[in-house]
Amino acid sequence: MRTEKDRRDTQMATLYELRLIFSGGEKEQYSREEIVELLDKIAIAKGQE
Repeated sequence: MRTEKDRRDTQMATLYELRLIFSGGEKEQYSREEIVELLDKIAIAKGQE
């Protein structure tokens, strides 16, 4: 059973992944559609773990 700390750690890790994706990307700005697409890809990948 996952604890609240485990959930919080997972949330923080996901936020950090997002930060790395955006800061390491080639683009300076992203459209709403591009952000949603990236979030969808992350959610799908997390669902397959």
